[in-house]
Amino acid sequence: MVPAQARADEITLAAAADLNYALRELADRFTKTTGTEVKLSFGASGNLYSQIQNGGPFDLFFSADSDYPKKLADAGLVDAKSQRAYAVGHLVLWVPKSSTLDPQKLMMDLLTNPQVQKIAIANPQHAPYGRAAMAALEHFGLKDKVASKLVLGENISQAAQFVQSGNAQAGLVALSLALSPAMKDAGKYWELPADSYPELRQVAAIVAASKHKQAAQAFLDYVTSPEGRSILQQYGFRTPQP
Repeated sequence: MVPAQARADEITLAAAADLNYALRELADRFTKTTGTEVKLSFGASGNLYSQIQNGGPFDLFFSADSDYPKKLADAGLVDAKSQRAYAVGHLVLWVPKSSTLDPQKLMMDLLTNPQVQKIAIANPQHAPYGRAAMAALEHFGLKDKVASKLVLGENISQAAQFVQSGNAQAGLVALSLALSPAMKDAGKYWELPADSYPELRQVAAIVAASKHKQAAQAFLDYVTSPEGRSILQQYGFRTPQP
C-alpha cells in the first residue's frame, strides 16, 4: 500500500449535482491523460459545504454558486486564491415527452395548468438551483399560485428524477441535466430567461486540508482549459465572464 499522502494519483471532488454528467466526462478524460483517478461525490452545494466544514475528505469543491466557496475561503477551509469561476448554469422548465403540454408555447403559464399537480425543484435551503427556481417563480408572479404544488428534491439531480419518473408533472431543473444522456430524449423543455433569476455563477476551490493540491490544481486547470470549457458548453454551461 502506498501511503495516502504520497498517492497523488487520486483526488476526491465534492461537486454540485448539476455537474453529474459533465464532470464525469471531464474526469474520465483527465484520468486517461494524466493517470490521476478522480473520485466524485455529488450533492447539493449547501450539503457539501457543511461536509467540508466538518472535515470531509475532499481535495476540490465545485459549487453551483459563488457564495459557498467564499464562505469557506473566509473561514480558511478552502484556499482563497484558488477560487475560480468555471461555469454559468441555467434553469429550464422540463416536462416528460408524454406530456400534452408544450413548454415552448406555454412557458411559465404551464405551471398553473390543472394537469400539473406537482412541480419538482431543488430544496432552496441548500441548493442554489432551488433558490434560482424560487426567484424565477417570484419574478413571474407565480410563487403563491403554485406553492402547494412544489415538491423538493434534496438536490437538483433528485428534482430532475422526480419529474423524469412521473412523480411530478413538471420541474425547474438544470439545463445541464436536461441535455444529459438520461434526459435528452425523455422530455421537452423551455429555457428560462437569464434575467428571471440571479446568475448561477459556479465557482470551484481547492480544499485547504487537501494533501493532493498539485493534482487538484491540475484538474481545475483542465476544467477551465479550452477543452474543458468546450465539454461544459456541450452540457449547456456558459463560460463565465472574468
